[in-house]
Amino acid sequence: MTMNKILIIGNLGSDPEMRYTPNGNPVTSFTVATNRRYKASDGENREETEWFRISAWNRLAETCNQYLQRGSKVYVEGRLSSRTYVGNDGETRVSLDVNASEVRFIDSKGANTSSSGGFSEGGSTPQSAGSSSADSSIENGGEVEDDLPW
Repeated sequence: MTMNKILIIGNLGSDPEMRYTPNGNPVTSFTVATNRRYKASDGENREETEWFRISAWNRLAETCNQYLQRGSKVYVEGRLSSRTYVGNDGETRVSLDVNASEVRFIDSKGANTSSSGGFSEGGSTPQSAGSSSADSSIENGGEVEDDLPW
């Protein structure tokens, strides 16, 4: 058995952009940044930022386009792929692309509260954190809720 699955918690770097395929299927693209802070061997504090390009499809695309904005904190689950390309400056770059299967909104658009909701590829209803147990959610084919401290 093989698996390609990635989990990302970070902030949107720009507003989502929705477009449609020639077949009429919506796709929304946005970038998510994650940060890693650490102390280097010389004692200096350092921070690294990784950027991920996220693509959400169909109903998930519509929901992300409606509720997300630059700076939104999100949890993204999906399939990772990488590609190399040559930038306008002639430098070779690597892009980390994620085809999202689930997106959870850790903070709400335009709100100062830490309410949480989420959507998955087949879902259309927000889920509140801690609203159901993981076992019953899995048995019913729903989303798994975690007790995340953020």
